Amino acid sequence: MTDKVDAATQTMIENLAKNTGKSLDEWIVITRASGLEKHGQMVKFLKTEHGFTHGFANLVAAYARETAAILQNDEDLVEKQYSGKESLRPIYDALVAAINEFGDDVQLAPKNAYVSLRRNKQFGLVQPTTKTRVDVGINLAGVNADGRLEPSGSFTSMVSHRVRLSSADEVNDELIGWLRQAYEQA
Repeated sequence: MTDKVDAATQTMIENLAKNTGKSLDEWIVITRASGLEKHGQMVKFLKTEHGFTHGFANLVAAYARETAAILQNDEDLVEKQYSGKESLRPIYDALVAAINEFGDDVQLAPKNAYVSLRRNKQFGLVQPTTKTRVDVGINLAGVNADGRLEPSGSFTSMVSHRVRLSSADEVNDELIGWLRQAYEQA
């Protein structure tokens, strides 16, 4: 999956240069020089001031806004998430060990606040939400919330369900089963 995403992004970057006559790096400089900081503002700027399509504007805004995060490696992002929450890191490590057994197409995509779990699409996420709790978001179509498998509610709209964890001992067969089911649906 990562190769497909990387190839698609690379194609967009190449097409950006062909279509505009400027490289991604040049557009990043232009976008940053605008003084805008929010992603949506940058997208609007590129669309209205430079005639970008939404896809190209979104690409440039993402790189312009997140260059520092993009330059960090995945482990740096995970370390940052668990800074001050080190006691929760064993939960993350236990989850990743189990999820990596699902198949070679599992993609862990760390962001600033969470790690997206992907296959063909996102099937879950892992987020150290508080100093005492990790939330596991799971996309489970057609599964009713029951017991520790809660509706995601206000946690995030990116997933349908949530499981709250405070200990690595709670990473059990039941939880891994839900994650595997979501993986298989992705």
